[in-house]
Order: sequence, then structure tokens, then C-alpha cells
Amino acid sequence: MVSTETVVTADLGGAADEYRAERVLMATGRRPMTAGLGLAGVGVAFGPGGEVLVDAGLRSANPRIWAAGDVTGHREFVNVAAAQGALAVENAFAAADLEVDYSRRPRVAFTSPAVGAVGLTDRQANGEGQVCECRVLPLEFVPRALLNRDTRGFIKIVAEGGTGRILGITAVAHDAGEIAAAGVHLIGSGTTVQELASRWTPYLTMAEGLKIAAQSYTADVSRLSCCAV
Repeated sequence: MVSTETVVTADLGGAADEYRAERVLMATGRRPMTAGLGLAGVGVAFGPGGEVLVDAGLRSANPRIWAAGDVTGHREFVNVAAAQGALAVENAFAAADLEVDYSRRPRVAFTSPAVGAVGLTDRQANGEGQVCECRVLPLEFVPRALLNRDTRGFIKIVAEGGTGRILGITAVAHDAGEIAAAGVHLIGSGTTVQELASRWTPYLTMAEGLKIAAQSYTADVSRLSCCAV
């Protein structure tokens, strides 16, 4: 019998490890399915990848046609498509004249541990000419992570220099997505690290790590890092 098993060998820190499977799926990307819809015939313009070109309000080159989701060529995430869809409906049927604000869109990679982020990194803030301060809190300082017996990762806060206004949050942790979700509200409300440091948070939650990281802006904790991550 001829075996159809596929073997993939990975180099993990100098040690070889093998992974076996009957099939290997390779994702080579996605493209908008706009061919054959007749949109060009009604004046809709397309980008080089076949995406529908839209303005900030999701209106296409035809003023009576709006587009939302992956077909627009924007970031291909469910939350982006949902936000665009709701906004496009408001603009198309209620003349709301709304625009999509991507600046506080949370990003999550569901790895182990997960990676979650919202807002600016310090490099992005500096690139925009903003002076910022950052703190990186290792998970060994977060009680919930200790209880989970998984202290892999960190929580990082980027704050505006002088004001302390939170500009961005990055987390590498089991619940990094939930931390990023909390960060959406902190950044959206203009919360400062000083305010966050004095607010109530539930004990034994990963979100408590945000408060602990904020407290490090005034505490003398030598184990906390200010380096770029």
C-alpha cells in the first residue's frame, strides 16, 4: 500500500520535530469575487486586485452603490466587515454621511499564547511625531496568570508623553483578545494611565494586568521594561 501521509519537519530552537498529516493545506491568499457582476458597466471602479474602490463612507464610484467587507480590499476581518456593513446601510438609506474610523480597531491572532493589540505601538506613535512612554509588564506580575500557571507573555501600554493618555495596548497572553477589547474603550474615552491606575478592576482577571501596568508609570519597579516590543 502506498502511503499518502505528509511529514513536515520543523526546526524548534535547534531541535528537529516532525508533524504528520494526511493532507497539508496551504493558504495562498484571498481575492474579491467581483468578476461577472456587471459592476464595471454601471461605473463602479476596481483596484488592481479586483476590489471595489470606495471612499471613507464606503460609496463606490457610482454614487448609488456602496460596498462593504472583504470585497473592498480593506483588512479582511469579521469585525471590519460588520462595522462597514452597518455604516454602509446608514449611509445608503439614511444619508448619515458617516466615515469608518479604523484607528481603534482591535487586532487578535489566536495563537498560543494569543496576541492582541489596539491603537498605536510606540514605533507608530514616534513615526507620527508623538512623544510617548511605554511600560511592558511581564505576566509573572499578573495574579490571574499565576493562577493559570501560564506566565508566558506580557501586557504593554503606550501612553502620550506629558498627558499620560493611553495611545495603544499590546498583550501576549491567553486572553489577549479580551485585553485588547478593554483597550478599545480605554483609548476611545481618552483614559490616562493615571486614571486607569486608580480605577476598580476585578481581582483575578487578566484585565487587572492593565491596571497593574498603568500603576508602573508612577511605581519604581525595576523589572518593568520601557523598551520597544
